[in-house]
Amino acid sequence: MEHNDIETLASEVKGPVLRPGDEGYDQERTGFNLAVQHRPDVIVGATRAEDVQAAVRFAAEHGLPVAVQATGHGFSVPADGGLLITTGRMSGVEVDPAEHTVTVEAGVRFEQVIPETVPHGLAPLNGSAPHVGVVSYVLGGGIGILVRSFGYASDQVRSMDVVTADGSLRHVTADSEPDLYWALLGGRDNFGIVTRLEMNLVPVARLYGGGIFYDAEAAPDVLKAYLRWTEGLPQEMNSSVALIPMPDDPEVPEPMRGRHVYHVRIAYTGSQEEGERLVAPLRDTAGPALFEVLREMPYAESASIHDDPPVAVPFLREVALFEEFGDEALATVLEHAGPEATVPCVVELRHLGGALATPPVHPNAVAHRDAQYILSVVTLLFGVTEKDTRPVLRRLFDALGPWTTGSSLNFMGHGENAGQEQVRTAYAPEALERLGAIKAVHDPENIFRLNYNIPPTGDGASAGS
Repeated sequence: MEHNDIETLASEVKGPVLRPGDEGYDQERTGFNLAVQHRPDVIVGATRAEDVQAAVRFAAEHGLPVAVQATGHGFSVPADGGLLITTGRMSGVEVDPAEHTVTVEAGVRFEQVIPETVPHGLAPLNGSAPHVGVVSYVLGGGIGILVRSFGYASDQVRSMDVVTADGSLRHVTADSEPDLYWALLGGRDNFGIVTRLEMNLVPVARLYGGGIFYDAEAAPDVLKAYLRWTEGLPQEMNSSVALIPMPDDPEVPEPMRGRHVYHVRIAYTGSQEEGERLVAPLRDTAGPALFEVLREMPYAESASIHDDPPVAVPFLREVALFEEFGDEALATVLEHAGPEATVPCVVELRHLGGALATPPVHPNAVAHRDAQYILSVVTLLFGVTEKDTRPVLRRLFDALGPWTTGSSLNFMGHGENAGQEQVRTAYAPEALERLGAIKAVHDPENIFRLNYNIPPTGDGASAGS
């Protein structure tokens, strides 16, 4: 690319256009996961859909692959060269309380949405961490804190504005462009860059929720008790359990400091009285608790249930879905990722089922609706490297292979975890075939390939893929 080319691009967009060495380049390319970063040839900090269009056209003209980043939580494939579009400046939020909908621009985070919806007694189907970007989370499916009660967030999408590989801006609905609508919801940024998304809100103003904390040494059977407890629960009860190695740090509350702690998370949409009755059997069987914080809360405080830290950190993550999670799978997790693991692992097992099994009104590509549990294992890369960590996680997930049914884009991870073999596990085979055919129509050159990539297939596929 010539300097004049960059100047021409800069004249067509309102946001910054940055190259390596420019002031602000490093900050612009850095996302939430500090273990990996983009190193593009050029960055466009988009402020509007027209900026995205100009950037995509520029990339196509110069043969550059395109990556897009909102918050960088769901990092997949780093851009080593190419063009990166950052969307954090696109922050518009519009709530329609009469229609029970919210419309967001590409860079909006859930922490910007929730304060706008709760005054109307409405809630988005957000994840446990409110600092996650809305669009990428929803396009990946969206497994949130109310997943059993209301299903995938993607099932609530009404419309999207998307810039496709030819630089055009399309308004996509299930009626106007059913193939592209179906593919975007589950296929993410393989088919274009969504600049605006409209989705339904749910009538939730409060929860009975919070957490119960256990010392893993004093109450070693918490995971087993949790699994037994989840059997037969109503779909209004949403929960997960995490095994967390707490640092020996003065900022950690004394009862948990330096211990492996089980954290049971509860988000119940029914009454407080019924929630307490449903939780009682878990209390009776899990063992002695360090302490408990379960209460009636406004939805605006729902982030306190998981209490995910908002600080960017380097981490490695792997994930698997299960239709059943028996004693053998449980023993395997504890053997490879429990308190005696060679690297410190944060293990979360989340209860699925419930409304997930209900087919959406408008079909989409999100798969594995029969899954009952999702296991996510995260290692913070403090004092350990990816080279140390990957073999540990690989041994664990290889050992779990006989029981796994697939994976989820929302938790899949980066590097090796974003390869073709892993991406295929996120879809049913017939869905993956259809996605490849739709990709061939809308992005035959595969310029949107710096992601959990679905290559174009069929007659429309190009040698550039």
